[in-house]
Amino acid sequence: MATCPNCGYKLKFYEWKPDCPNCKVNLVYYGMDEKLQNDADKAEAEHARVQKKIDRLKASFVGSPLSLARLILSVLALGPLFLTLCSVSYSGPFIEQTTKNINILSLYNFVSSLNFDSLFAMLDSALLGKTFIFFLVSFAAVLLSAVLIIVSIIALTAACGPKGNIRNITLNVIMIALAVVSAFSFTRFSSGIHSVFPEFYSGSLGIGAFVYIAALAVVLAINIIITVKGVDVKYKQTYVGGIPSEEYFRLVEEGTSKETLREMMADALLAQEMDELRKKGIITGEEEAEALAMAAHELEKEVTGVAEETVEEAVEAVDEAVEADIQE
Repeated sequence: MATCPNCGYKLKFYEWKPDCPNCKVNLVYYGMDEKLQNDADKAEAEHARVQKKIDRLKASFVGSPLSLARLILSVLALGPLFLTLCSVSYSGPFIEQTTKNINILSLYNFVSSLNFDSLFAMLDSALLGKTFIFFLVSFAAVLLSAVLIIVSIIALTAACGPKGNIRNITLNVIMIALAVVSAFSFTRFSSGIHSVFPEFYSGSLGIGAFVYIAALAVVLAINIIITVKGVDVKYKQTYVGGIPSEEYFRLVEEGTSKETLREMMADALLAQEMDELRKKGIITGEEEAEALAMAAHELEKEVTGVAEETVEEAVEAVDEAVEADIQE
């Protein structure tokens, strides 16, 4: 058997009307205002959290000249990959002397047309198997380094987060290490092939490899400077029911009751309304201030469940005060 949430009256099975027979409260909409208020508070609290993330995102990209420079150089660091990373020359019986300049596009084409049977055959070769491992290491390291550049650019969205600086520096160090390993492995591969076929093969690093490593080193230096100096994040002030969001979250963590929060919200919203009226020149006299003070008291009662008639009197008092000032 249902019970009235307002007065505790036990409803009979034949009492099907929406109003409680005892206290006349509407059972269907009882507590609806409180639920709507709670939903509004949750929405404003979530907006406050999201706004903080947006503010940190802006600071990560354009929060300072160094942040902007880091973003630009991180993107430009991909540029050297399209230069000549290395050059290989080979010839042989019935093969003319051929020189190829290899960059990231050449490596992509190599991957797309890779024959794994031939690859495993080369690895099993007694003559070139160990040497060919250096080629694979060089090839994989430079590709992974390029992928990490894209990852680092995406990670800049959280650069002003709690672990943003550590993450950025770690990624930069790994990218530089992979680039150096790739260059070293290619040199070992070329020297190994040249020692077996001195008259038919030669290879050397290109300008792109050195520019690429230098660009990554510059980005690393900027990240270290940003870590030391820091980035000033300008947070936009947000409110929950008129209370600054930082204060609201602190009060919630301290276990402040909903009734106290509602009273504080009423005071905060009224204070904001008074500031707006003062800016417009409507509130100027003592009588108007007293009327608003009474309205604040009545508004606090409203949020804690006082009769609507009292609230209406408070609203009328505010209206009369405003009209009196306008007539003056």
